[in-house]
This record gives sequence, structure tokens and C-alpha cells, in this order.
Amino acid sequence: MAELSVFIDESGNSRRDSKYYLLTLVFHKQDEDIKSSIGTYEISLIDRRLVNIPFHINPLLRGNDVYASVSVRDRVRLLSCFRAFANKLPFKYHTFSYEKRLYKTDSELFGKIRRDLVLFLFDNLDAMQPYETVKIYYDNGQEEVTRVIHSAFEYALGRQGIVYRNCPPTRYRLQQVADYACGIELANLKYERATSGATEALFFGTWREFKKNFLKKLRQHAV
Repeated sequence: MAELSVFIDESGNSRRDSKYYLLTLVFHKQDEDIKSSIGTYEISLIDRRLVNIPFHINPLLRGNDVYASVSVRDRVRLLSCFRAFANKLPFKYHTFSYEKRLYKTDSELFGKIRRDLVLFLFDNLDAMQPYETVKIYYDNGQEEVTRVIHSAFEYALGRQGIVYRNCPPTRYRLQQVADYACGIELANLKYERATSGATEALFFGTWREFKKNFLKKLRQHAV
């Protein structure tokens, strides 16, 4: 049975305390094995004496949550290791990006996200229809996102063959790849709009270095 996995992550929230809202979808064909790549990545962490913890880009950049006791130097190295791992994986992704100030209400914003997601799915219908099952992984972190995901996918693909999985980011490496892609696309927005700061400079370097070392390589996987 041909299966397609879709791992979903977001950056931002429905409150007004974040400038941007991003939604990232990572697509992976189940018949493309990634176990060896995961094994190589985890060995690289051991070789570099780095902690093997689930990747989460926002806490990594800020040094909080599980990264609170990890030095800046090691957080930079963890980011480098995960970047190398993600770049070699067989996946495709797409990120929807929004400036929240352009939307008067959350309802308006999420209505726009739903329309964009439906259009994207219809544009890529030929690539998705051969799969008997489409498994959608999301942690149900935001109710609005959960509703948008269900509504858009079922409208475009129909309910039959869609399976939903409540997926905490700690469980699947590809969910962490969705988090990574979302974080890189957010950093790009900040560089483009000259709102990047010391954190981006420390972990990504100049905009030119960021584009060369992070964005360009990630976007080789873009849909």
C-alpha cells in the first residue's frame, strides 16, 4: 500500500505578540527509508560529544527548555549537525508565510491559510492521488491549525484514505525537520525585512552566509 506522510509544524501563534505566522508541511514517501540516515546523524552526535535530544529550533536558538544547560558553542554545533542530516533526507516541503499585521482578526488569518492550503493541494493533486493513504502528523498544538488541516485536506482529497496522527515533535525526526524548515523560513523573513538580530547573526551569520549555508540547501527540497 502506497503511503505518503505529511508532517506539519507552525511558527507563531494566534496572539498578537508575534509578527509572523508560518505553517510548514513536510512530505515523505513511506517507501523511502530514512533509518540509516537517522543512525548516521545520531552517531555524529556521539562522535562530537553532543547531547542527543529532540531537535527544536526556537529553544535551541534562545537556549531555553531542554537547551538551558547546553552551551552556545554546542547549540551551534547541534544546529550544524541537524542541518547536515536534514539536507540529505528524501523529503519535500512547502511553507506558507504571513505577516499578521495584514489581518484584522485571527479568523481572517486562518481563513486565508485554509484557502492557500486548499489551492496548494489542488495544484499538487496529481502527485498525491497515487497514494492510497495520506498520514498527517501534527501535535494538535493550536486548535485553529487542526481545524484548517482537517478542512483543507478533506476538501481537496476527500476523507477516505486520510489518517490523522497526534504527533509530539519528540517522536519523529521528520516532525523535527518540519520544525527546522519552519525556523529557517522564519529567519529568512527576518533577514529580508531587516528585523534579524544578534541571535540570527550568532547562529546563521550574515544574510549572505545564511542563504548559502542554510536557505539554498533547504530549498532544494521545496515544492
